[in-house]
Amino acid sequence: MIVLGMMSGTSADGIETVVVELEQMAGRAMPQWQLLYHASIPFADALREEILACVRADTGTVDRLCALNFDLGAAYADAALQTIRAAGLEPSQVALVGNHGQTVWHIPGHSTLQIGSPAVIAERTGITTISNFRARDIAAGGHGAPMVAFFDALFFTDATKTRALQNIGGIANVTYLPARAPHNALAFDSGPGNLLMDDAAQRATRGAQTYDQDGAIAARGRVNENLLAELMQHPFLRQRPPKTTGREIFGAPYGAQMWQWATARQIAPDDIVATMTCFTAKSIADAYRAFLPTLPQEIIVSGGGAKNPTLLQMLAAEIPTARLCTMDEFNIPAQSKEALAFAVLAYETWHGRAANVPAATGARHPVVLGDITPGKNWRAA
Repeated sequence: MIVLGMMSGTSADGIETVVVELEQMAGRAMPQWQLLYHASIPFADALREEILACVRADTGTVDRLCALNFDLGAAYADAALQTIRAAGLEPSQVALVGNHGQTVWHIPGHSTLQIGSPAVIAERTGITTISNFRARDIAAGGHGAPMVAFFDALFFTDATKTRALQNIGGIANVTYLPARAPHNALAFDSGPGNLLMDDAAQRATRGAQTYDQDGAIAARGRVNENLLAELMQHPFLRQRPPKTTGREIFGAPYGAQMWQWATARQIAPDDIVATMTCFTAKSIADAYRAFLPTLPQEIIVSGGGAKNPTLLQMLAAEIPTARLCTMDEFNIPAQSKEALAFAVLAYETWHGRAANVPAATGARHPVVLGDITPGKNWRAA
């Protein structure tokens, strides 16, 4: 079965897509898979600005959310068709689309909202679309995240090494994998990933950059220990797992508050970016020390943060006993992992198999995830 997976995260910079071939082998718990193609498709500037407006309580009005739901559906459909053709395939050869959608609001343990109309995707591509993965886990008492824990445990549990699968998107989340024990996987959001770094980089460059490319600004700056200490007081960092977070807590309003705090104390812009970068690294490392049974022997980093060498150096310095590498070492482009995970989750949903990890999300029991929107290939799929 060929499945297309899509993911757009809290950074709202674009859509990650993968085309993967999956085959369930008799007597094997996990399917064999082959990554056929991966693409990063940026959002148009106007669409990104609308997303960023709609993820704020003060500007995300119901009329804007209603329109954005369909506009994102069209953007996802276009990204799917673009990716399929770039992979040398026809839409009729793809059985399923698994789309995470764009999170606009998340209330841990209560509700969540990801938009990007699956009806539009199924109509424009003709492909059966599976979406809204998080809602069923929340209905079963969980946090609806991290969803990638299933994928991580299935494909990355090692026979001898304890691993941490560390995704650094807008938010940072970790999956802890004890050696030989995928059933003991633990996963949670540790705090901000790229969100505050991106916000600070945009302010430091007066809008010329939307993120700190290659960690260059942070590399020029110095970590301000007073600002770092203020950041590390955030109550989310002390909350025990299961826990999830997003722009509701670490979005633009918090970034503005911290920028104002720092500039009032005459901290230089480059130093603020460096400190925000260190905050992400330190909050990840402190979460490991506080909440993991043991420190990992190996840390495998994915997401946009894997492309920031300054951040990776800071994280390695925080946990010097672990080998740190990126997902690229496993022939998976670092930014494609979550899209690949949602392709696998769609595959599991289609086959009627539960794919949440209750130990990670806090759900009462395993559940089949997602909503199925039939495409023209419904019967063939």
